[in-house]
Amino acid sequence: MTFAERLKQSLKLLLIFLKIGAFTFGGGYAMIPIIEYELTEKRKLITKEEISDIVAIAESTPGPIAINSATFVGFRTCGVLGSAFATLGVVLPSFVLISLIAFFLPRIMDYRVVQYAFFGIRAGVLALIVKAVISFWKRAEHNAFSWVVMICAFLWSAILDWSAIALIALCGLAGFVFCLIQRKRGAMK
Repeated sequence: MTFAERLKQSLKLLLIFLKIGAFTFGGGYAMIPIIEYELTEKRKLITKEEISDIVAIAESTPGPIAINSATFVGFRTCGVLGSAFATLGVVLPSFVLISLIAFFLPRIMDYRVVQYAFFGIRAGVLALIVKAVISFWKRAEHNAFSWVVMICAFLWSAILDWSAIALIALCGLAGFVFCLIQRKRGAMK
């Protein structure tokens, strides 16, 4: 791919992620279904399997999941230039919006219509997060090991309130060990 082609594709990524960043509330998990639709179904830039891998990596690395996802998608499609443009696209709307909210919110928060709007936004965000969970659930492997890891991870995070970083590391380690054991038994290739 020539520099001109990479630049053109990177500008497309900028516009895609500007749209995603501007019209998605609720953080990275709420953005996942929109990122998936825009990049896998609508534009066919990456596959659904790749988006699953990208999200897994993005939530395992430090930083916000939406920014990490944009950076990984940009790199996957156009290298470093794509990473920069996709990341800028997803960050810019939030930066502008937060700056405006910080300026105006104290003046308008007492209005009932603003309170109702935030109530509706929270409900919509919850729906997007549930959709992301269902989408990943459909693509995940369903076996006894994955059920045990899921239940243990849920209990760890919801009840014991221990470190999410340690949880991710332990789940990754458990998966690695499980795969090694399965390979030795000849169950995996």
